[in-house]
Amino acid sequence: MARILLVDDESSIRRTLKDILSFEKYEVVEAVDGLDGIEKVRQQKFDAILLDIKMPRMDGSEAFEKIRDIAPETPVIMISGHANIDTAVDAVKKGAFDFVSKPPDLNRLLITIRNAIDKNSLIHTTRQLQSKITKYKVPPIIGKSPAIAKIHETIDRVAPTEARVLITGGNGTGKELVAKWIHAKSNRNTAPLIEVNCAAIPSELIESELFGHEKGAFTSAVKQRIGKFEQATGATLFLDEIGDMSLEAQAKVLRALQEKRITRVGGEKDIHVDVRVIAATNKDLLKEIEAKRFREDLYHRLAVIIVRVPSLSERIGDIRLLSDHFIKGICEEYGIAPKVITNEAYKILEMYNWTGNIRELRNVVERLIILSGDKITADDVINFVQTDPHRKSGKMTDLFEQFSNLEEVHKYIEDAYSDFKGKRINK
Repeated sequence: MARILLVDDESSIRRTLKDILSFEKYEVVEAVDGLDGIEKVRQQKFDAILLDIKMPRMDGSEAFEKIRDIAPETPVIMISGHANIDTAVDAVKKGAFDFVSKPPDLNRLLITIRNAIDKNSLIHTTRQLQSKITKYKVPPIIGKSPAIAKIHETIDRVAPTEARVLITGGNGTGKELVAKWIHAKSNRNTAPLIEVNCAAIPSELIESELFGHEKGAFTSAVKQRIGKFEQATGATLFLDEIGDMSLEAQAKVLRALQEKRITRVGGEKDIHVDVRVIAATNKDLLKEIEAKRFREDLYHRLAVIIVRVPSLSERIGDIRLLSDHFIKGICEEYGIAPKVITNEAYKILEMYNWTGNIRELRNVVERLIILSGDKITADDVINFVQTDPHRKSGKMTDLFEQFSNLEEVHKYIEDAYSDFKGKRINK
């Protein structure tokens, strides 16, 4: 049964409308004025709200603004006398579903209520479907290492909350993927994840990008622009590489997080925003704070939960799983059968110094698929990956310096691997 909130200061109108709506199988909750209506909205969820405009203590227009902040998805139908038509039209422009005049035409009122509830139900269903599609589209986090297991556990615990999250880790470790999974498993997953790469936007434009601007705010502002904070209302805002943001922009982000309000560049009106923020950085923000390049108060606002994404060198055991995953996806893109990597090739990949982390591994796998034969061998890895001797890990350099040819390297790896497996079996 759909639940309707009826907000009107005239008891006779409330009683009449409640009788009619109850007969139509609606559950009706009454509120005597705007303040009472706001309190009811805070206490329970409604499928639609009927809101009178002229009321004591708080009129319908002011009440509508506050109800929209509390329950932005609930359709509001304004009820107006003939003298309040302009006010009702203005409310519709600001987001009210519709308005009806007093005394209300009952058929029009019932049709309007039904349309409002049907539209709200359709939006909810659409967002549920979008949520399922979003989860399907987000690539999996590949790996079985303890570090990755901990990240999965943290995502499951943190995602359903509204806590802000700071994701740290080197370039190419997968910070953006962690952010996407936090959003996909959150209660905001029916709305999009709004992404901003703070490092890619010039410092003089970052405020306009985040908070928007009014027409004429600066020379090239030929029309109004809605910023990312407004776009992300009811959703999640991902601030990637936040360590590269200017101190001036940091101050405005801090205000937005503290007050949940922003002001467009060149504007004067405060705009309410309901945003969950996830931030990521490849910098040590504590060192940036010491160097006076990052605000300590903003850091503490962002770092409610800190998720550290490990480097690939810290999860060597995941290289085989990641390589197999990349081979499958890349070969599908190229329309060829998946290639096989030999054990010796895997072992050499596991000794490589992955300064570019997972992003580099994917590029290397794609290169090996293109340049190798039917399968990817140790020779392929040595020939096509180790192009820069300064990029070899210390372990690999030491290994190669012990032998005069590739056959000796192969034999050493095979013997060492057999010995390793034998010791594990005998334990």
